[in-house]
Amino acid sequence: MHGCGNDYIYVYEENARIENNKKAEAVQKLSDRHFGIGGDGVIFIHPLSGEEADFEMEMYNADGSRAEMCGNGIRCVAKYVYDKGLTDKEQLRIASCGKVKNIVLTVEDGKTASVKVNMGAPVLAAEEIPVISGQKEAVAERIEVEGKDYKMTCVSMGN
Repeated sequence: MHGCGNDYIYVYEENARIENNKKAEAVQKLSDRHFGIGGDGVIFIHPLSGEEADFEMEMYNADGSRAEMCGNGIRCVAKYVYDKGLTDKEQLRIASCGKVKNIVLTVEDGKTASVKVNMGAPVLAAEEIPVISGQKEAVAERIEVEGKDYKMTCVSMGN
């Protein structure tokens, strides 16, 4: 499934789970576009029963590294859990790396038509992105590329 071109492989882990120390290797093999299924990575989905969130997504990039968040990925997780009948809620809370995002589904004819997620405020702090800028924030900094001047702002939403 993909959201705006981000194509991840989604794995629902209810009872049986891949051991954490084997996930990176499994993700690399699954994500390989020539010898695997192919994708930008794998998102594991876990049901939660606590008050904090309804589901958790555990996201990995294609190289096997952990990722904190992907807006397109979390929207697809919400669509997946609703369309597969894993929830009947049209307002969900999905956790990733300890942070919970609120999601609102628009449902038509029993299927998800659109998904809206509040991603929160962007991170602009240079050291948290990370980017070497010499400033606290890399906002509207001048950069020269092939003889042309541009203004650059570095932003992170979690990955």
